[in-house]
Amino acid sequence: MAQQAAVAGKLYVVPTPVGNLDDMTVRAVNVLKAVDTILAEDTRTSGVLMRHFGITTKMQSHHKFNEHETAGAIISRLKSGERIALVSDAGTPVISDPGFTLVRECRRNGIAVECLPGPTAFVPALVDSGLPCDRFCFEGFLPQKKGRATKMEELSKEERTMIFYESPLRLVKTLEQMAACFGAEREASVSREISKLHESTHHGTLAELTEYFSKNAPRGEIVIVVEGKKQEKNEKKDKYAQFKTDKKPLL
Repeated sequence: MAQQAAVAGKLYVVPTPVGNLDDMTVRAVNVLKAVDTILAEDTRTSGVLMRHFGITTKMQSHHKFNEHETAGAIISRLKSGERIALVSDAGTPVISDPGFTLVRECRRNGIAVECLPGPTAFVPALVDSGLPCDRFCFEGFLPQKKGRATKMEELSKEERTMIFYESPLRLVKTLEQMAACFGAEREASVSREISKLHESTHHGTLAELTEYFSKNAPRGEIVIVVEGKKQEKNEKKDKYAQFKTDKKPLL
């Protein structure tokens, strides 16, 4: 009887808490315990989480500086039947974190990818903003230098609610630029330290938020949510105008 071919492996994309460890799901813990290897953005940071939940699976470093070089070897291991999990320092991998290259290569090579639902910082910030949630666009981090002005100019016409990530050191400058580009009276919110002890959200116009954080230096990870451009009100049109005439009706 011919030997059965090895079953292809699977890549699990596993979200981890953005702050509160109680946000870790039972399913995520079970997957991380069952896989052969965990790819971690920073093994030291993830090591704290693993020890807390008693996860002893071996870890391997996988970050934005080496993912292009290591993807090929990982694909080969997955093809041989290994089950591998991908985690980032916090939240859902690939969302402004490493992992896109590996997921893309898995899809190209017919390797199954399973992404678990779980924590991500921008969803709580969006809901807490009080701005429309039915349509929104996630922009992540804006370009720091090249292309920044062009990108912001493009977004000034965006009608959906916009979501950005930012560092505390650049927050005030970014708010100033947004106020200048989008309009100082545009409504926005700034959420920091989502799900952590000192979590807070401040609401106001871009001008008001700029003034507040100029006087109160922020700390921690930041999510900015900005109101989309409001549609201009068109004059009410008479739908019967095309049928109207100045001529008197025939008697």
